[in-house]
Amino acid sequence: MSDDFKKVRPSMRPEAAEESPRERAARRAAEVRAHREGSMDDGTDEFFIEPGIIPDGWTYEWKVKTILGAEDPAHQVKLARDGWEPVPSSRHPEMMPFGFSGNEITRKGMILMERPATITDEVRQLEARRARLQVKAKEEQLSAAPAGTFERSNKGSEMATIKKGYSAMPIPE
Repeated sequence: MSDDFKKVRPSMRPEAAEESPRERAARRAAEVRAHREGSMDDGTDEFFIEPGIIPDGWTYEWKVKTILGAEDPAHQVKLARDGWEPVPSSRHPEMMPFGFSGNEITRKGMILMERPATITDEVRQLEARRARLQVKAKEEQLSAAPAGTFERSNKGSEMATIKKGYSAMPIPE
């Protein structure tokens, strides 16, 4: 074997100072345990965001980034128009694998996004108003009769009665 080859090629044998495979495995297992923080069971929500890490005045939500590996540019434009921006991975490096070099926090086709809490509150109020208007329109449809048909009353009382109430839903074991 030539001397030039020995100079370029690194040694295939571990040096005496390197850790043994058993020590390396134990060190790596400790790293994995620390990273997972007790979430080894299948029942954990992998999209849970600890409320304490969200900056004051902002809201975080997971949004669709890809479906079957393909991005939907129109959806991304809508998100941007609605005020959503990707949360930089540099802000929460613990949410991504060690050595990750990307700029976004992604998980199973979802991307973690942020927007000002005031905008989120306004949008939620608008959505609640729209929902109430939809319910009101359906209630009116149930009570009203089209022109030229019998009225929807039974001796002065409504034919269609709507009962509203709230009750707790049973939670499955």
